[in-house]
Amino acid sequence: MTVEIRVPQLPESVADATLVAWRKSSGDSVSRDENLADLETDKVTLEVPAPVNGVLRELKVAAGTTVKSGEVLAVIEEGAAAKAAGTAAAVGAPAPAAASPATASPATASPATASPTAAADGGRAGPAARRVMEESHLPASAVTGSAPGGRITKGDALQAAAASPAVAGSAVAGAARPARGGRVDQRVPMTRLRARIAERMVQAQATQALLTSFNEVDLSAVQELRARYKEVFEKKHGVKLGFMSFFVKASIEALKRFPVVNATVDGSDIVYHEYFDIGVAVSTERGLMVPILRDADAMSFAEVEQAIGQFAARARAGSIALEDLTGGTFSITNGGVFGSLMSTPIVNAPQSAILGMHKIQERPMVVGGQIAIRPMMYLAVTYDHRIIDGREAVQFLVCIKDCLEDPGRLLLGV
Repeated sequence: MTVEIRVPQLPESVADATLVAWRKSSGDSVSRDENLADLETDKVTLEVPAPVNGVLRELKVAAGTTVKSGEVLAVIEEGAAAKAAGTAAAVGAPAPAAASPATASPATASPATASPTAAADGGRAGPAARRVMEESHLPASAVTGSAPGGRITKGDALQAAAASPAVAGSAVAGAARPARGGRVDQRVPMTRLRARIAERMVQAQATQALLTSFNEVDLSAVQELRARYKEVFEKKHGVKLGFMSFFVKASIEALKRFPVVNATVDGSDIVYHEYFDIGVAVSTERGLMVPILRDADAMSFAEVEQAIGQFAARARAGSIALEDLTGGTFSITNGGVFGSLMSTPIVNAPQSAILGMHKIQERPMVVGGQIAIRPMMYLAVTYDHRIIDGREAVQFLVCIKDCLEDPGRLLLGV
């Protein structure tokens, strides 16, 4: 019996997806729940699992094709055994529709030409890296992975492609042109996630009146508290006590005092949210993702740290769900992990404000009339000036500063 493999049902907010790469070739044996292909939306990467055991008989869609919910991707013969490699390779190879060999492009090539890279990398390469390798006709053996476990990142694939003479001289290199010193320019299509990020950033700046205010915070008290309880905290909760939980809790306290910062604009109305869904930005090889901590005001410090850790791991593995990225009333981003000392973050529309954390740096400060070395961090809040006045934004940031410099306020609500 044959079983059709279809595109999973996509959420209403996602119109279509791109079939990034096949993980199996026509004629391969597959096991139930084994990943057959990677689909990339403008938010996340989805896996297409095999519903039954059998043999992948026909690939209906080529890698690089845009697909919609319910569209047939492949056909599996349930319970069948794989034939010899030569026979299997010829089974079910889809013929390109209405395209001649002279006009066929890499994006419409047969899936059989795109599958070997995905199959040969042993799962070491993420979807973005595999796409670069396939477009550059670059075998996984030619790429050295720099991520933990030898995992290949998009940067690794781009570097290997640029260093490969075969790739540099081919049309697949993206219309490369000679440059000084024999170097070439590489043209690589944006991933759907990167294109979506670009669209949202431009949209936010075009539709909101963005302004940024700064302050600085002395993190001595937070560092002392972490040092005092980090071992017992980790032993009890199974997670390290980081800085982010303090910033999440301090932000919630400030949002409660200044509700307009937690609000959104809807036409000519201001919608005040009476819940606190906090987005925490996570950097991945595919781009920035902002998973949401739902009802973060009801979460403990341990629950915040656990949730952030789980979101970060899933986002970097490409297994985060769409619902984890949807919504949110306020966001926090930490450029300090990359060494940023100060920045002006862009609001994650339709939210109205975002908090920017930065690098902790020891600086001489005047404390009680004396000069002392303190761990200082610059804070930034970018806000929509259409509904948030400068006074409210500044006081909001001061409230966060006060809570962090005296963490006892978070427990007492003062």
